Order: sequence, then C-alpha cells, then structure tokens
Amino acid sequence: MAYSLKKLISSFLLVLYSTTIIVASSESRCRRFKSIISFGDSIADTGNYLHLSDVNHLPQTAFFPYGESFFHPPSGRASDGRLIIDFIAEFLGLPYVPPYFGSQNVSFEQGINFAVYGATALDRAYFVAKGIESDFTNVSLSVQLDIFKQILPNLCASSSRDCKEMLGDSLILMGEIGGNDFFYPSSEGKSIDETKLQDLIIKAISSAIVDLIALGAKTILVPGGFPAGCSAACLTQYQNTAEEDYDPLTGCIPRLNELGERDNEQLKTELKRLQKLYPDVNIIYADYHNSLYRFYQEPAKYGFKNRPLAACCGVGGQYNFTIGKECGSEGVSYCQNPSEYVNWDGYHLTEAAYQKMAEGILNGPYATPAFDWSCLGSGSVDKEYSFSS
Repeated sequence: MAYSLKKLISSFLLVLYSTTIIVASSESRCRRFKSIISFGDSIADTGNYLHLSDVNHLPQTAFFPYGESFFHPPSGRASDGRLIIDFIAEFLGLPYVPPYFGSQNVSFEQGINFAVYGATALDRAYFVAKGIESDFTNVSLSVQLDIFKQILPNLCASSSRDCKEMLGDSLILMGEIGGNDFFYPSSEGKSIDETKLQDLIIKAISSAIVDLIALGAKTILVPGGFPAGCSAACLTQYQNTAEEDYDPLTGCIPRLNELGERDNEQLKTELKRLQKLYPDVNIIYADYHNSLYRFYQEPAKYGFKNRPLAACCGVGGQYNFTIGKECGSEGVSYCQNPSEYVNWDGYHLTEAAYQKMAEGILNGPYATPAFDWSCLGSGSVDKEYSFSS
C-alpha cells in the first residue's frame, strides 16, 4: 500500500512537472518586447542609405514623392510611407526604429536599425572576386552585425539591466536580405551558379542568427523573399517572355516565383534546424512571398486595383517602369491614389501593401510559428486599432 501510494505520488509529480514545463515553454514564447533591432536591405531601411550618401549625390528616396503618404518630407524609406518594420513598431507600441547611421543618441529604448538600401547577405569581396562591379553599398549583413557588436557594450553600459536581458527583450528583424545578391549579377548579365549562391546566402543568414543568439537574442523574425515574378522591374526586364509563360490569373512570371519559393523553402529548412539546436529561442519565419502574392491573386478583395502589377510611381511601358527613369527622378510622375496600388516604384511596395502584409504576419497566418500575444492582453492586439491608417 505504501509502495503504491508512493508510486501514485511520484506519477502525479511527474505529470505535474511535465505540465509545468510545457506551460512554461508556451508562456516563454510571448514577450513584451521593449525594442526592435533590425538588419537587412531596402525593405527595412528607415534612412540609413540616405545618411550614408554623399549630400551632392543623394538617392532617389531623398526626393518627393517618396514618403508623401505619411512622413512628409521623404525619410529615406523606399515607399510612399511606412514599411513593415514601422507597422510592427506601431503594433508593439514602440517608437519608429531610427536608422543607426545619422542617429545622435542610439539606444535600446529607441530601437536600432542597421538595414541599408541595396545591402547584400554576402560581403562585397565575394562579388568583386566574381567580376561583378555593382557597388550600390558595401554594408553587407556581416558588416551590419559587426557594427552592432562593436556598439553593444556602450549600449548596455548606460543601463542597469543585463546586456543579454536587454537583447532578449528585443524583437530581432533579420532581413529581408539576399535578393540583391541575385539582382547585381543579373543586372550585369553575369552567369552565376544560383544554387551555390543561395547556399552561401542561407549560410550567411544562419551565421548571423547564431551570433545574435550567443549575444542573448530570444526572438528572431526571419522573412523570406518576395515573389520577384510580380515586380514591375522584373516584368519589364523579362517582357519578351512568351505569352504562355505568364500566369493568366495574375500576369506574373511563375518560373521566377518558383525559384523564389524554392529558396524560401531552403531558408525554412535551415530555420527548423536552428530551432532544434536552440529550443529556448523563438525563431519565426515570416512568409513575405505568400502574404504579398495574395494581392496579385485577388486585388479587389484587399482594396487594390485589378491587375495591380504597374508601379504607382514611374513612367513608360506596360508596367509604368523604365530603367534609368525611376521614381524620384525629374519628370517622373506618380499616381494620386497609392493606397490602391501594390507596387510603388517598380522594386518596392506601397505603404498600403506593407500595412496588410504586417497585419498578416503579426496576427497570422503568415508567420511560422505564429506570434503568441497572450501575455499582452486582448486590447494590445486589437487588429483594427493596431493597423489603423
């Protein structure tokens, strides 16, 4: 009897312990983020490239109509207004994340953004060795991460909180990055081994994630790539493609999108591997591809014009896009209703598209695993309030 009672108590404690572990693990996924730390390219750049540019040769994002829907004047963002990172900040009740370059007082409280327009996942030396001369920016992912590591001790020194704890309370946005690595060789007509290049890109992103985890990161949001076959720039570049090579429903080029989806699958596989290695870290895949592609499939459903492939800001051709006469250049006009457009300047999206993408990532279903907002209370995640225009 005593043995049976002891066995029963042991079994009960084992069940209780197991349940506690499961609940704790579940609860740990919900965090009250106190800042956002961002790495990437123009999809997340809130002004870094603008501050890095020669004042006598400012980028197009420094000129009207960039920013005309929200920031007034242009902030260096490659859109008519806010980006996905801005909507994430609004959703979390945090400040818009300032660019690292050009900022006077960098702090965890304000958030830090290292993303730079034109940045690559691989270092510039790789492209130089391949004879690729594009020099849009040399602030690659590893350069961005190295800068963060260098300033981290000073960031933490000004606070009484532990450095790892501060990073653990931050949402890390790792990308989108890697698209420019393919774009530069393609724009110069250089032949590359796309499979090998993608392997290197995945390795670079994975390495950056591991470094951030070692520093204390607990939640990392890693976006995949966009459906390139639907961008006005790519559609213009491949406009001699045979009619049967276009999707009759969307007008996009399926083979380009399929290549992107293949790369995204490879990224997801690597993220799953990392998640197993670091079970106490929440590594979330953001499905930028499908969260955007639905707008091309059913534009009216989401408030966009039918056949929404043309750029809002641009000139010429079927897609209102001409290389060398891009948005921000003299004489290039823009639409009066950008909220009805998906594409902004041929390469980037409108604020309206970014807003709906952000909602689909934060509230589902375009994040894997889904964000857990249970610890914030229902009022903090109200969709209408959080994503109001």
